[in-house]
Amino acid sequence: MKFLITGASGFIGGAACAWLVEQGIEVVGTVRNLLRPTLPGIDYRIVGELGPSTDWRTALDGIEGVIHCAARVHVMHETADDPLRAFRSANVAGTGQLARQAAAAGVKRLVFVSSIKVNGEKTATGFNEGNTPAPQDPYGQTKWEAEQMLFQISNETGLEVVIVRPPLVYGPGVKGNLARLLSWVERGVPLPLAGIRNTRSLIGIDNFTSALHACLTHPAAAGRTYLVRDGEDISTPELVRRLGHHLDKPARLFTLPPPLLERLAGLVGRRADAQRLTGSLIVDDSRIRRELGWVPPRTLDEGLAQMAHAWLDSTG
Repeated sequence: MKFLITGASGFIGGAACAWLVEQGIEVVGTVRNLLRPTLPGIDYRIVGELGPSTDWRTALDGIEGVIHCAARVHVMHETADDPLRAFRSANVAGTGQLARQAAAAGVKRLVFVSSIKVNGEKTATGFNEGNTPAPQDPYGQTKWEAEQMLFQISNETGLEVVIVRPPLVYGPGVKGNLARLLSWVERGVPLPLAGIRNTRSLIGIDNFTSALHACLTHPAAAGRTYLVRDGEDISTPELVRRLGHHLDKPARLFTLPPPLLERLAGLVGRRADAQRLTGSLIVDDSRIRRELGWVPPRTLDEGLAQMAHAWLDSTG
Protein backbone atom coordinates (compact mmCIF):
# COMPACT_ATOMS: atom_id res chain seq x y z
CA MET A 1 0.00 0.00 0.00
CA LYS A 2 1.49 3.30 -1.11
CA PHE A 3 -0.11 6.74 -0.84
CA LEU A 4 0.77 10.15 -2.26
CA ILE A 5 0.54 13.38 -0.23
CA THR A 6 0.72 16.65 -2.17
CA GLY A 7 2.03 19.74 -0.41
CA ALA A 8 4.16 17.46 1.75
CA SER A 9 6.27 20.31 3.16
CA GLY A 10 3.22 22.25 4.37
CA PHE A 11 1.54 22.33 7.77
CA ILE A 12 -1.20 19.81 6.90
CA GLY A 13 0.70 17.84 4.26
CA GLY A 14 3.71 17.29 6.51
CA ALA A 15 1.49 16.11 9.36
CA ALA A 16 -0.39 13.76 7.02
CA CYS A 17 2.91 12.27 5.84
CA ALA A 18 4.09 11.69 9.41
CA TRP A 19 0.74 10.15 10.40
CA LEU A 20 0.73 7.64 7.53
CA VAL A 21 4.36 6.66 8.11
CA GLU A 22 3.48 5.95 11.75
CA GLN A 23 0.76 3.59 10.49
CA GLY A 24 3.39 1.66 8.53
CA ILE A 25 2.27 3.01 5.15
CA GLU A 26 4.66 3.79 2.29
CA VAL A 27 4.40 7.50 1.50
CA VAL A 28 5.40 9.61 -1.50
CA GLY A 29 5.33 13.36 -0.82
CA THR A 30 5.33 16.01 -3.54
CA VAL A 31 6.86 19.43 -2.94
CA ARG A 32 7.68 22.56 -4.94
CA ASN A 33 11.31 22.30 -3.85
CA LEU A 34 13.42 20.83 -1.06
CA LEU A 35 14.30 24.08 0.69
CA ARG A 36 12.38 23.13 3.85
CA PRO A 37 13.43 20.39 6.30
CA THR A 38 12.30 16.90 5.28
CA LEU A 39 10.83 14.09 7.35
CA PRO A 40 12.32 10.59 7.58
CA GLY A 41 10.55 7.81 5.76
CA ILE A 42 9.09 9.98 2.97
CA ASP A 43 9.95 9.56 -0.70
CA TYR A 44 9.95 13.21 -1.81
CA ARG A 45 9.32 14.21 -5.41
CA ILE A 46 9.76 17.76 -6.72
CA VAL A 47 6.88 18.84 -8.97
CA GLY A 48 7.26 22.63 -8.91
CA GLU A 49 4.36 25.06 -8.71
CA LEU A 50 0.77 23.81 -8.55
CA GLY A 51 -1.01 24.61 -11.80
CA PRO A 52 -2.56 23.30 -15.01
CA SER A 53 0.77 22.05 -16.40
CA THR A 54 2.16 20.33 -13.27
CA ASP A 55 3.42 16.87 -14.21
CA TRP A 56 2.51 14.37 -11.49
CA ARG A 57 3.12 11.21 -13.49
CA THR A 58 6.38 10.00 -11.96
CA ALA A 59 5.05 10.64 -8.44
CA LEU A 60 1.87 8.63 -9.20
CA ASP A 61 3.62 5.40 -10.18
CA GLY A 62 2.26 2.57 -8.00
CA ILE A 63 0.08 4.93 -5.92
CA GLU A 64 -3.21 3.58 -4.55
CA GLY A 65 -4.57 6.76 -2.98
CA VAL A 66 -3.86 10.51 -2.89
CA ILE A 67 -4.43 13.15 -0.22
CA HIS A 68 -4.35 16.48 -2.03
CA CYS A 69 -3.19 19.15 0.44
CA ALA A 70 -1.31 21.48 -1.94
CA ALA A 71 -3.16 24.72 -2.65
CA ARG A 72 -2.87 28.44 -3.10
CA VAL A 73 -4.02 29.78 0.25
CA HIS A 74 -4.75 33.24 1.67
CA VAL A 75 -2.03 35.69 0.71
CA MET A 76 -1.35 38.41 3.31
CA HIS A 77 0.12 40.86 0.81
CA GLU A 78 -1.46 39.94 -2.51
CA THR A 79 0.70 40.77 -5.55
CA ALA A 80 -1.26 39.05 -8.33
CA ASP A 81 -2.94 41.43 -10.78
CA ASP A 82 -5.96 39.10 -10.86
CA PRO A 83 -6.11 37.15 -7.56
CA LEU A 84 -9.13 35.04 -8.56
CA ARG A 85 -7.37 33.94 -11.74
CA ALA A 86 -4.27 33.00 -9.74
CA PHE A 87 -6.37 30.99 -7.26
CA ARG A 88 -8.18 29.23 -10.11
CA SER A 89 -4.92 28.31 -11.82
CA ALA A 90 -3.65 26.52 -8.71
CA ASN A 91 -6.73 25.32 -6.86
CA VAL A 92 -8.97 24.42 -9.79
CA ALA A 93 -6.81 23.77 -12.86
CA GLY A 94 -3.96 22.33 -10.77
CA THR A 95 -6.32 19.99 -8.92
CA GLY A 96 -7.94 18.89 -12.18
CA GLN A 97 -4.55 18.09 -13.69
CA LEU A 98 -3.70 15.92 -10.67
CA ALA A 99 -7.05 14.10 -10.71
CA ARG A 100 -6.91 13.29 -14.42
CA GLN A 101 -3.33 12.03 -14.24
CA ALA A 102 -4.17 10.04 -11.10
CA ALA A 103 -7.09 8.37 -12.86
CA ALA A 104 -4.90 7.58 -15.87
CA ALA A 105 -2.28 6.05 -13.56
CA GLY A 106 -4.85 3.72 -11.99
CA VAL A 107 -5.11 5.50 -8.62
CA LYS A 108 -8.21 4.28 -6.77
CA ARG A 109 -9.08 7.26 -4.56
CA LEU A 110 -8.32 10.97 -4.16
CA VAL A 111 -9.07 12.79 -0.89
CA PHE A 112 -9.35 16.54 -1.44
CA VAL A 113 -8.56 18.92 1.42
CA SER A 114 -11.16 21.61 0.84
CA SER A 115 -12.29 24.21 3.40
CA ILE A 116 -15.29 25.15 5.53
CA LYS A 117 -15.06 28.44 3.62
CA VAL A 118 -17.03 26.64 0.90
CA ASN A 119 -20.02 26.72 3.27
CA GLY A 120 -19.42 30.33 4.29
CA GLU A 121 -17.67 32.48 6.85
CA LYS A 122 -19.94 32.30 9.89
CA THR A 123 -22.94 30.54 11.37
CA ALA A 124 -24.33 30.20 14.89
CA THR A 125 -26.56 27.25 14.00
CA GLY A 126 -24.04 24.81 12.52
CA PHE A 127 -22.80 24.15 9.01
CA ASN A 128 -23.42 20.71 7.52
CA GLU A 129 -22.76 18.97 4.23
CA GLY A 130 -26.24 19.79 2.92
CA ASN A 131 -25.86 23.57 3.10
CA THR A 132 -25.94 25.56 -0.12
CA PRO A 133 -22.30 26.64 -0.67
CA ALA A 134 -21.71 30.34 0.00
CA PRO A 135 -17.96 31.06 -0.37
CA GLN A 136 -17.01 34.68 0.29
CA ASP A 137 -13.45 34.95 -1.05
CA PRO A 138 -11.34 33.61 -3.94
CA TYR A 139 -9.91 30.80 -1.80
CA GLY A 140 -13.33 29.48 -0.78
CA GLN A 141 -14.75 30.03 -4.25
CA THR A 142 -11.99 28.06 -5.96
CA LYS A 143 -12.18 25.25 -3.43
CA TRP A 144 -15.89 24.92 -4.29
CA GLU A 145 -15.15 25.00 -8.02
CA ALA A 146 -12.50 22.32 -7.51
CA GLU A 147 -14.93 20.10 -5.60
CA GLN A 148 -17.45 20.25 -8.45
CA MET A 149 -14.77 19.53 -11.03
CA LEU A 150 -13.48 16.53 -9.06
CA PHE A 151 -16.89 14.89 -8.96
CA GLN A 152 -17.21 15.46 -12.71
CA ILE A 153 -13.82 13.78 -13.28
CA SER A 154 -14.92 10.97 -10.96
CA ASN A 155 -18.04 10.38 -13.07
CA GLU A 156 -15.94 10.33 -16.24
CA THR A 157 -13.07 8.14 -15.03
CA GLY A 158 -14.20 6.10 -12.02
CA LEU A 159 -11.66 7.77 -9.72
CA GLU A 160 -13.13 7.73 -6.20
CA VAL A 161 -13.27 11.24 -4.72
CA VAL A 162 -13.72 12.25 -1.08
CA ILE A 163 -14.08 15.89 -0.01
CA VAL A 164 -13.10 17.05 3.49
CA ARG A 165 -13.92 20.59 4.64
CA PRO A 166 -12.09 21.49 7.87
CA PRO A 167 -12.56 24.61 9.98
CA LEU A 168 -9.43 26.23 11.44
CA VAL A 169 -6.72 23.57 11.78
CA TYR A 170 -4.30 24.14 14.66
CA GLY A 171 -1.28 22.37 16.07
CA PRO A 172 2.53 22.47 16.31
CA GLY A 173 3.97 24.65 13.57
CA VAL A 174 0.75 26.58 12.95
CA LYS A 175 1.15 29.94 11.26
CA GLY A 176 -1.00 32.98 10.55
CA ASN A 177 -3.49 34.45 13.01
CA LEU A 178 -3.19 31.64 15.54
CA ALA A 179 0.59 31.97 15.67
CA ARG A 180 0.15 35.69 16.34
CA LEU A 181 -2.31 34.90 19.12
CA LEU A 182 0.18 32.50 20.72
CA SER A 183 2.86 35.17 20.54
CA TRP A 184 0.62 37.81 22.11
CA VAL A 185 -0.45 35.54 24.96
CA GLU A 186 3.11 34.43 25.66
CA ARG A 187 4.31 38.06 25.76
CA GLY A 188 1.44 39.12 28.01
CA VAL A 189 -0.13 41.51 25.50
CA PRO A 190 -3.54 42.77 26.73
CA LEU A 191 -6.23 41.64 24.29
CA PRO A 192 -9.67 43.32 23.88
CA LEU A 193 -11.53 40.03 23.62
CA ALA A 194 -13.25 39.56 27.00
CA GLY A 195 -16.62 40.78 25.73
CA ILE A 196 -16.90 38.37 22.79
CA ARG A 197 -19.74 35.86 23.07
CA ASN A 198 -19.18 33.48 20.20
CA THR A 199 -18.70 29.77 19.51
CA ARG A 200 -16.23 28.28 17.05
CA SER A 201 -15.37 24.78 15.91
CA LEU A 202 -11.70 23.90 15.48
CA ILE A 203 -9.79 20.76 14.62
CA GLY A 204 -6.34 19.79 15.85
CA ILE A 205 -3.80 18.59 13.34
CA ASP A 206 -3.65 15.04 14.77
CA ASN A 207 -7.44 14.78 14.64
CA PHE A 208 -7.50 16.11 11.09
CA THR A 209 -4.85 13.71 9.81
CA SER A 210 -6.73 10.86 11.50
CA ALA A 211 -9.88 11.92 9.62
CA LEU A 212 -7.96 12.13 6.32
CA HIS A 213 -6.64 8.61 6.89
CA ALA A 214 -10.19 7.35 7.44
CA CYS A 215 -11.37 9.09 4.27
CA LEU A 216 -8.50 7.54 2.33
CA THR A 217 -9.12 3.97 3.48
CA HIS A 218 -12.76 3.47 4.52
CA PRO A 219 -14.92 1.89 1.77
CA ALA A 220 -17.97 4.00 2.70
CA ALA A 221 -16.14 7.31 2.13
CA ALA A 222 -16.12 7.12 -1.69
CA GLY A 223 -18.10 9.94 -3.28
CA ARG A 224 -18.84 11.64 0.03
CA THR A 225 -18.24 15.10 1.48
CA TYR A 226 -17.41 15.44 5.17
CA LEU A 227 -17.10 18.25 7.71
CA VAL A 228 -14.81 17.63 10.69
CA ARG A 229 -14.17 19.12 14.13
CA ASP A 230 -12.57 18.25 17.46
CA GLY A 231 -15.89 17.66 19.17
CA GLU A 232 -15.81 20.54 21.67
CA ASP A 233 -16.49 24.06 20.45
CA ILE A 234 -15.01 27.13 22.13
CA SER A 235 -15.33 30.91 22.42
CA THR A 236 -12.48 33.22 21.51
CA PRO A 237 -11.87 34.43 25.10
CA GLU A 238 -11.92 30.84 26.38
CA LEU A 239 -9.41 29.89 23.69
CA VAL A 240 -7.10 32.65 24.92
CA ARG A 241 -7.52 31.53 28.53
CA ARG A 242 -6.66 27.93 27.69
CA LEU A 243 -3.64 28.97 25.64
CA GLY A 244 -2.51 31.08 28.59
CA HIS A 245 -2.88 28.08 30.90
CA HIS A 246 -0.80 25.84 28.64
CA LEU A 247 1.80 28.56 28.07
CA ASP A 248 1.90 29.15 31.83
CA LYS A 249 1.01 32.81 31.24
CA PRO A 250 -2.02 34.72 32.53
CA ALA A 251 -4.54 35.63 29.84
CA ARG A 252 -4.75 39.44 29.87
CA LEU A 253 -8.23 40.15 28.57
CA PHE A 254 -10.28 43.34 28.64
CA THR A 255 -13.57 44.29 27.07
CA LEU A 256 -14.01 46.23 23.87
CA PRO A 257 -17.41 46.04 22.16
CA PRO A 258 -17.10 43.71 19.13
CA PRO A 259 -18.49 46.29 16.63
CA LEU A 260 -15.88 48.81 17.80
CA LEU A 261 -13.17 46.15 17.62
CA GLU A 262 -14.15 45.36 14.03
CA ARG A 263 -14.20 49.04 13.04
CA LEU A 264 -10.77 49.66 14.54
CA ALA A 265 -9.38 46.56 12.80
CA GLY A 266 -10.84 47.84 9.55
CA LEU A 267 -8.74 50.98 9.82
CA VAL A 268 -5.59 48.86 9.48
CA GLY A 269 -7.04 46.49 6.88
CA ARG A 270 -7.74 43.64 9.30
CA ARG A 271 -11.54 43.70 9.53
CA ALA A 272 -11.86 40.11 8.27
CA ASP A 273 -9.45 38.91 10.97
CA ALA A 274 -11.47 40.71 13.64
CA GLN A 275 -14.71 39.23 12.34
CA ARG A 276 -13.27 35.74 12.66
CA LEU A 277 -12.38 36.52 16.28
CA THR A 278 -15.84 37.88 17.09
CA GLY A 279 -18.12 35.71 14.94
CA SER A 280 -19.38 32.16 15.40
CA LEU A 281 -18.63 29.24 13.09
CA ILE A 282 -20.00 25.88 14.20
CA VAL A 283 -19.56 22.62 12.30
CA ASP A 284 -21.78 19.52 12.42
CA ASP A 285 -19.50 16.51 12.00
CA SER A 286 -22.12 13.83 12.69
CA ARG A 287 -21.91 12.39 9.14
CA ILE A 288 -18.25 11.31 9.29
CA ARG A 289 -18.70 9.90 12.79
CA ARG A 290 -21.79 7.96 11.73
CA GLU A 291 -20.63 6.71 8.33
CA LEU A 292 -16.95 6.04 8.99
CA GLY A 293 -17.04 5.45 12.75
CA TRP A 294 -14.43 8.20 13.08
CA VAL A 295 -13.61 9.46 16.58
CA PRO A 296 -10.98 12.18 17.15
CA PRO A 297 -7.95 10.69 18.94
CA ARG A 298 -7.30 13.91 20.93
CA THR A 299 -9.54 16.24 22.88
CA LEU A 300 -9.52 19.96 22.12
CA ASP A 301 -7.58 20.69 25.30
CA GLU A 302 -4.98 18.01 24.54
CA GLY A 303 -4.50 19.52 21.09
CA LEU A 304 -4.14 23.05 22.46
CA ALA A 305 -1.61 21.84 25.03
CA GLN A 306 0.41 20.08 22.33
CA MET A 307 0.45 23.26 20.22
CA ALA A 308 1.35 25.53 23.12
CA HIS A 309 4.21 23.30 24.29
CA ALA A 310 5.59 23.09 20.75
CA TRP A 311 5.41 26.88 20.53
CA LEU A 312 7.41 27.24 23.75
CA ASP A 313 10.00 24.76 22.47
CA SER A 314 10.36 26.68 19.20
CA THR A 315 10.75 30.06 20.89
CA GLY A 316 12.68 28.93 23.94
